[in-house]
Amino acid sequence: MTLRLYLILMSIGALICWIAWFFVIGSIEPGHAGFFGFLIFYSSLFLALAGTFSVFGFLIKKIILKNDEIVFHHVKNTFRQGMLVAGIIILGLILLQIKLLTWWNCVLLILLIALIEGIIFTNRKYNNR
Repeated sequence: MTLRLYLILMSIGALICWIAWFFVIGSIEPGHAGFFGFLIFYSSLFLALAGTFSVFGFLIKKIILKNDEIVFHHVKNTFRQGMLVAGIIILGLILLQIKLLTWWNCVLLILLIALIEGIIFTNRKYNNR
């Protein structure tokens, strides 16, 4: 798969997920949604955010680095980072929904992202030796 095809497919997938999320917002009433309504809401939002963050993160990284030779290396990293950021946003929204979101929970969620990225970076650095 070429890089262009990957970016096109990821962008189309994210767009479809955004459309699905807006459809869920317009058609499901939160008071009567139940578990599956919220599951569809959060999963479509997660996939839309992950795809969007992955594509934009990759494009930003490509613009900043301006090195076309190691571009494919960044695809995996930006996809992982997009999934992490989307997951933290969804966790924050779930905590907000159940009225457990406080400022220190937000700090803990951000530290969780930093910890996971640090573990992955350290493990990758250690395995490359």
